[in-house]
Amino acid sequence: MDKKKTIIGITHGDINGIGYEVILKTLAESKVFENSFIPVIYGSSKAAAYYRKNIDLPNLSLNVINSVEEANPKRINIINCVDDEVKVEIGQATEEAGKAAYMALEQASGDMEKGLLSALVTAPINKRTIQSDKFKFPGHTEYLEKKFAGGSPALMMLVNDVLRVAVVTGHVALKDVSPSISQKLIVEKLKVLNNSLKKDFSIVRPRIAVLGLNPHAGDNGVIGKEESEIIAPAIKEAESKGVQCFGPYPADGFFGAERFKQFDAVLAMYHDQGLIPFKTIAMETGVNYTAGLSIVRTSPDHGTAYDLAGKNQASEESFRQALYLAYDICKNRNWDAEIRANPLKSQSVVERGGRIE
Repeated sequence: MDKKKTIIGITHGDINGIGYEVILKTLAESKVFENSFIPVIYGSSKAAAYYRKNIDLPNLSLNVINSVEEANPKRINIINCVDDEVKVEIGQATEEAGKAAYMALEQASGDMEKGLLSALVTAPINKRTIQSDKFKFPGHTEYLEKKFAGGSPALMMLVNDVLRVAVVTGHVALKDVSPSISQKLIVEKLKVLNNSLKKDFSIVRPRIAVLGLNPHAGDNGVIGKEESEIIAPAIKEAESKGVQCFGPYPADGFFGAERFKQFDAVLAMYHDQGLIPFKTIAMETGVNYTAGLSIVRTSPDHGTAYDLAGKNQASEESFRQALYLAYDICKNRNWDAEIRANPLKSQSVVERGGRIE
């Protein structure tokens, strides 16, 4: 791929939700094309045209292409991934919509594997209707982890301007959280998070806060022993590997006192422990980023929002931020690669006659 050409693939997600609304509202902004990236939607031109009319964007022009190579840098490009007869049923969870979501994701990820795309931005899916013999994953994160993580664990991270929250266990039932947590897993997640903060966010020496699992972080073993037996040893081990991490902190007091402002990221033990405070603080501007992949993937931090679908009431802010974050991370990764490719050579310093040579 041309080094100067940043092409961002956008999957349409569930066609019955707010995916197309937030995508089209964002791409309708002229400032999108002031950036050095080319957006390509993977989806259905028929469904896109339907929503274009529904949200009253008659002057929005769609450029239907057959492949990424045909993308026009000044147009809204779309690749048809589904049958022309696909049926839009606003606000409904249907198998047809699930199949359409999978087909777009599969084609876009295939182009990612071929190196045709620089990044991937995924609109929300319905995790139930997308299930099939070809897709048996809890969500995007696990699907992409299998394809692009190289056997290592991926990391779900929620990001905005003031807070970054990652989770040790993602889409896992609450009853399975404690048995899923191990010292090895926490150390792996801390390493992935630390590397991502350096490479993807250009933070030289990241500071990471680690939350406890139990109320009051176990209260010295009175409420639970995971903190003393698993989490604290994991923090110590990660520190020995060069990760600046601290804790474990009681989650309620940590967020209540806004201690997150003292750190570059927070590692929570499970989904809701991290995402509830994050979305309370940053719902409109939050982005879901999958760290630990060989590719760049972002997503808005909301779901299909069937209750808002078709009403022209959905905010596109989270999707907008996801698109721009994907571009920013691409730039940061390119910068990181350039630095590593041309490291400063260490030189011995010798003092001779008052001069340093």
